[in-house]
Amino acid sequence: MAKLSLIMTTTVLVMVAMANAASLNYKEALTKSIMFFEGQRSGKLPPSQRITWRKDSALNDGSDLNIDMVGGYYDAGDNVKFHFPMAFTTTMLAWSVIEFGGKMDSDLQHALEAVRWGSDYFLKATNKEDSIVAQVGESKVDHGCWERPEDMDTSRTTFVLSKEKPGSDVSGEIAAALAASSIVFLNTDATYSKQLLDRAKKVFDFANKYRGKYSDSVGDACPFYCDDNYMDELVWAAAWVYKATKQTDNYYGDFVQQNIQSIGYGFAEFGWANKDAGINVLVSQWVIKDKSKSSPFVDSANRFICSLLPQSKQKSVWYSKGGLMFKPGGSNLQHATSISFLMIVYASYLRSAGQQVNCEDKSVSATPDQLITLARSQTDYILGQNPLGMSYMVGYGNKFPQKIHHRGSTLPSLSIHPQKIECGEGYNYFKLTTPNPNILTGSVVGGPADDDSFLDSQYNISQSEPTTYINAPFVGVLAYFNKP
Repeated sequence: MAKLSLIMTTTVLVMVAMANAASLNYKEALTKSIMFFEGQRSGKLPPSQRITWRKDSALNDGSDLNIDMVGGYYDAGDNVKFHFPMAFTTTMLAWSVIEFGGKMDSDLQHALEAVRWGSDYFLKATNKEDSIVAQVGESKVDHGCWERPEDMDTSRTTFVLSKEKPGSDVSGEIAAALAASSIVFLNTDATYSKQLLDRAKKVFDFANKYRGKYSDSVGDACPFYCDDNYMDELVWAAAWVYKATKQTDNYYGDFVQQNIQSIGYGFAEFGWANKDAGINVLVSQWVIKDKSKSSPFVDSANRFICSLLPQSKQKSVWYSKGGLMFKPGGSNLQHATSISFLMIVYASYLRSAGQQVNCEDKSVSATPDQLITLARSQTDYILGQNPLGMSYMVGYGNKFPQKIHHRGSTLPSLSIHPQKIECGEGYNYFKLTTPNPNILTGSVVGGPADDDSFLDSQYNISQSEPTTYINAPFVGVLAYFNKP
């Protein structure tokens, strides 16, 4: 009965997806999803900048230590540069290009620029031997102000990891970002690609040799981006370095094999804090075609996929009446976009191996096409095919969030208001009930509640704040549906 129900559910999803595809413009959404990263840039903006209400900012970052830390991304609606989510964002942008760059058409060049904006910055952050910059800006001080990034006068302290103050989680994620980026530029800039890979290896060695949680070394990271385990980042980093060496450097492959069992129990988790499902999907590409051997990576990837299926008895998600998947915690669309990305990537690996997912409950299974359909249902929901008819991508569709929780969006631009807006003065704009003056094109917000409701208010942080790590995997998802 469960198998029949799944078939019926999938048939309905296919019919809905086909109807939705005719009314949704994935190409437009892809273009705007990449443009969003230009709105999050820190530093000296290039002439190609398309979100023109943003201007240069934080041009003295790193000066407290006489180093250059200008550049990078602001992670969300604030002005701190948290390197943990920034590195994950860069990794996911790179993975999106690796898997689906061929489907991006004219957007590919902008995607490459988005990756390089991150990888260039992480070369700066890792330029000194046995020293890695983990964060720029003081989170608690920054969150006490409502200022444009162009006006910032809060402390821009540079937080550095060392042998005595390790941070294997953020260091591991930076290594993964550098390695993934090296693959992106391998065929277009071999010298740069080699520089990235060489640096990734050094950063991995630092992360592995001097083990510890970065939040123990950088107390300012909490409560915003704390992590309770760093082994998943070490394995994730090793997997990416191994992939970047074209699976020729067995030191990294062996590290993944030997440590996969030590990363915890989060087989169904994937995001800036937990890499488990991503590791299993990434590594499965190398082993899935060998049907004669059982692989813990394929087994765990299959278990992850099974936990997403609507008819599964052991789900790791739940679905709203409108069809959106949910996991515990705020900013739910970070789960919908990252999980959809993994479903599409894994479906492509399954298809190339001529396989499907067979769950422990023998009555439930899923073909690659069914996984694609489930991912499409999430994508279409985000773009407006939902009970409210609301696009959760700002600037896409006729109805989208107008009052997002984002400093630059809520405050008048320098072009309109060239005078400085002081720390406390900015809250006068925050309190306005009118739509934000600046459209942060392409930003995907935290999204609706699990009853499909949405409160469009800058006070509603978990639903209305955009983040780079919501958008980064969505770039790959939209690229795929641009040319499925």
